[in-house]
Amino acid sequence: MPLRTLPDPDTLPALDRRFAFDRPASGIGTDDPPPRILLLYGSLRERSYSRLCVEEAARLLQFFGCETRIFDPSTLPLPDQVAGDDHPAVHELRELSFWSEGQVWCSPERHGQITGVMKTQIDHLPLSMGGMRPTQGRTLAVMQVSAGSQSFNSVNTLRVLGRWMRMVTIPNQSSVAKAFNEFDEAGRMNPSSYYDRIVDVMEELVRFTVLLRPHADALVNRYSERKEAGVPIDPDTDLSAIAIGAGGRR
Repeated sequence: MPLRTLPDPDTLPALDRRFAFDRPASGIGTDDPPPRILLLYGSLRERSYSRLCVEEAARLLQFFGCETRIFDPSTLPLPDQVAGDDHPAVHELRELSFWSEGQVWCSPERHGQITGVMKTQIDHLPLSMGGMRPTQGRTLAVMQVSAGSQSFNSVNTLRVLGRWMRMVTIPNQSSVAKAFNEFDEAGRMNPSSYYDRIVDVMEELVRFTVLLRPHADALVNRYSERKEAGVPIDPDTDLSAIAIGAGGRR
């Protein structure tokens, strides 16, 4: 199965719990059922820093009350490599995207850009699939790791891709410079401002996901898609039509 098991899911040695909300969306909306978050990373190295960042993010999200799943891209074929995309890893990735309410994308920066592994995963997510949309309206947090000084090339590209995939990309983001210095031998992130930023980003992702949850259908209700599907508005049940009608009668 192309899902990674999260090691030590309840261990957060770099988190100072005195300053951490266990339910960051409290007062904004309900986090029951738990928000469902899919996490993608962009390197197949045995010691992949984008994967290690994603694992830290997943632990934080679980601490914040979310359900998380980490996709393993190691068996994913290139786009168009398999006829009709009929491959178990492709099917699993798309099912996970449908399952998710929010996503986290973390890519290394290679030659000034996101990696092919990262782009391949996104390219396997169609905008529309059998009348359903696997990414539209979902929240998105973007992160990157760099071998050298801090850069924002990868997160900027991930934002462009998130917008293209019709996702709600949150304002905050994480860029970890010289990532090889930020993890111990066990692959756990050391306490640092970089770790604190990941905490900030995951808090914000939970808040935006919970905030948008009751409005998910309305936020992706588009004129062009209603027209294409041949679904006219019913003025007796559509709240916006009722509001417009009431305003016109005043």
